[in-house]
Order: sequence, then structure tokens, then C-alpha cells
Amino acid sequence: MTASSPLIEALTAWFDEYERPLPWRSTTPWGVMVSEFMLQQTPVDRVLPVWHEWLDRWPTPGDLAAETSGEAIRAWGRLGYPRRARRLHESATVLVDRHNGVVPHGEAELLALPGVGGYTAAAIRAFAFGLRSVVLDTNVRRVIARTLDAQATPPGHITRGEWQRADDLWPRSDAESARWSAAVMEFGALVCTARSPLCSECPVVDGCEWTAAGQPEGASTRRQPRYEGSDREVRGRLLAVVRDADGAVTRTRLAKVWADEEQCARALAGLVADGLLVPDGRTRYRLP
Repeated sequence: MTASSPLIEALTAWFDEYERPLPWRSTTPWGVMVSEFMLQQTPVDRVLPVWHEWLDRWPTPGDLAAETSGEAIRAWGRLGYPRRARRLHESATVLVDRHNGVVPHGEAELLALPGVGGYTAAAIRAFAFGLRSVVLDTNVRRVIARTLDAQATPPGHITRGEWQRADDLWPRSDAESARWSAAVMEFGALVCTARSPLCSECPVVDGCEWTAAGQPEGASTRRQPRYEGSDREVRGRLLAVVRDADGAVTRTRLAKVWADEEQCARALAGLVADGLLVPDGRTRYRLP
């Protein structure tokens, strides 16, 4: 496929028919922002119930900022990577202090929020405000790499050239750009998947450069470190004990979570360093 317009037209038409009715597609800018934090490295089916709980409890940034960060961590539950909860709480506080409790639409203002990087800022601008913004997540990059470049996977990191190419590809108008961003992301999540692409259901398979090249394998990608037995697992178990407790938990109780004393102590120290737990006296720990 050598021109951008056929790809955009075909996938936008596909999206018109197969778009999932995800709740953050018809919510407030704050609801979009919460969804973007939660969807980082976490699948949609796990995010859905927690997102609803958060928006019911904290429908505005001010509602969340009025609580402690510990309550945000507790409500995060088992979504994983709980530092996202702390940063989302910090962002809510900044929104109240600097933006009258409203999510801004400017790129610079969004990038100044804790936990908001280039992708998240672009996604909020596109999906919360309908603005033209180049939204490049893993799914989007994979679709473009395959259909236009005959590559199974995109490079490990976004290069300036890749971003410029995407900027040239994106529609110029706000509405068309935002719709295209959602369409290509959805297509990568449901059809042009990483491991088992549904090429028989692809509306652009006849013009896909990767298919025309015989679908060559891509370069091996760095695997996610094993979770079982890792410090991440220990951290998750320790945090779960404190999260589910009514008040502070003793170090003795936490030490029983994991047989390896050294690893347990290291994980506990990491949780304290990350602000996810705080000492309560000399031998007890609680949520912040």
C-alpha cells in the first residue's frame, strides 16, 4: 500500500462497523485520562470494572485529590504497576491546584502532569478533546509497519523519522485525525495483533506490504521479565496485604509473605522508596 488515503479510508470504515462500545469513548476528559493511565500495560477486560469503580467514586479530579494517595492505591486493586495510581493522584492534585480541577487540552500542560508522557498526552488530546494529535502506541505502530513497510514489528523505540512519517500520514482535520487514531488503534488490538493476526478478516490485506512480502518474521523483541518469583511478584503480594488490612501491618506479618527474607526486605524497601507504603512507627507499614 503506497498511499496513505486508502489505508485511512479502509480502516476508518472498518471501525465504523466494529468499534467496541468502550465507556471511555463517551465520557469526560477526566474519564479519558483515568482510562489512559489504567490501560498502560493492562488489558481492557481487566480495566473495565476498576475504571467504572473509580469514576463512580471520583468523577472529577477534585474528588480524587481530596482523598489520600493511599486510597488511590487501595482502589487500584490488582491492576498492577501501582505507581500509576500514585501518579494519577498526583496529577489530580496538580489539576486542582493549577487548572481549576479541569483536564487541560494543551500538549505542554498535559506533559507537565505527573505520569503523563508523549503518548498519554497525545491520546488525551485526541480522545478527550477530538484534536489532531499523532497517537502512536504499540498497536498503531505495528499496523503501520506491516501495511506500509512490510515489517512484522516496528523498531524498539520511536525514532524521529517514524514520528515524522506518522505525522505526514495523519489526517489534517481534528475530527478525522481523532477518528483515525481510534480506528487504527482498535484495528491493531483486534485484527492486526502481534502474535496471531486475523489476516482473513483484514480489509486491507490485498494492499498490505507485509503480506505481499510473504509475512517475513520480525526481529526478536525483548521479552517481558518473568513475573513468577520476581521482585514484582513480592511487591504485589506485600502491597496486597497492606491494601486489604484495616490499618498498619507489622513487619513480622509482612515477612511471612515470602520465604526469601532478603528478597522480601528488598521488595518492601522498594515500595517505601516509591511512596506506595510508608512506615508507621519503627515496625509497621501502611498506605500513604
